Amino acid sequence: MAIDPSEFRRVLGHWVTGVAVVASRSPDGEPCGFTANAFTSLSLDPPLILVCVDRAGNSHGSISAAGVFTVNVLGSGDERLARRFALTDSDGKFEGVAWTTASTGAPVLEDALAWVDCTVHSQVDGGDHTIFIGHVVAANAVDDEPLIYYRGGYGRFAP
Repeated sequence: MAIDPSEFRRVLGHWVTGVAVVASRSPDGEPCGFTANAFTSLSLDPPLILVCVDRAGNSHGSISAAGVFTVNVLGSGDERLARRFALTDSDGKFEGVAWTTASTGAPVLEDALAWVDCTVHSQVDGGDHTIFIGHVVAANAVDDEPLIYYRGGYGRFAP
């Protein structure tokens, strides 16, 4: 017996998460990325994080092929960016967005609240997603407020 998918989504929507853009490079070298909230730290020694990537998503194959990715944590003023990278069409997501290249070659959004640059440590089957475990090779953060996601909507953190 399994829970109905819409009920599962409704219930889990009560978990507040941060919002990030996971980015990599396609086989032709173009930047690609998507909005994610399934991201967390995993280990301090070695420094590992994990991110869950939809197997049907445009970036899945790119992350697997490139073997590198970044996770760019979005700030409270970045809802527009979160919505843009949530679109299923991968063309033009980086158009007009300021970004640099991390040490691995993966894109880092210049206005990110925080970012981690990773090499793919391993991949684990997660149903319709792949859990990419990333070995963190570089990271940075600034002091600001995060963008959050709750019950299907974006919001701001109020301490």
